[in-house]
Amino acid sequence: MTYLTKLKGAPAPVPPRPPLRELGFIAGGALIASLLIGFLAHASGQPLIMGSFGASIFVLFVVPESPFAQPRNVIVAHVLTTAIGLAFLHWISPEWWSMAIALTVAITLIQFLRVPHPPAGSNPVIVSLSAPGWVF
Repeated sequence: MTYLTKLKGAPAPVPPRPPLRELGFIAGGALIASLLIGFLAHASGQPLIMGSFGASIFVLFVVPESPFAQPRNVIVAHVLTTAIGLAFLHWISPEWWSMAIALTVAITLIQFLRVPHPPAGSNPVIVSLSAPGWVF
């Protein structure tokens, strides 16, 4: 199979459209979750929002049965990968290579601990690029 054939979607069929009730659950859950995170960030005056949270909301509400969507995975993976990003940023180096090592350590650790959550894998990169303080 060529890359262009795969790019067109072959051999996987287009997934079926979810029923309207499920779309309502997805939309409502995504709205409530994003409003809650935004409100907490605004009320606390802390930068609590990361780009990876949008992907987490997608996983939580579109594929809730996925192992990646389980609360343990979501919470533990986000906390660990962010802490690893902060540690590398402040204790090792703010350079690009430190970000790469932090990312590698973070995804290896969440796999080792059996709490994989793909959106959390981007947290060390987000932390490295935004260079927040420890309060983050």
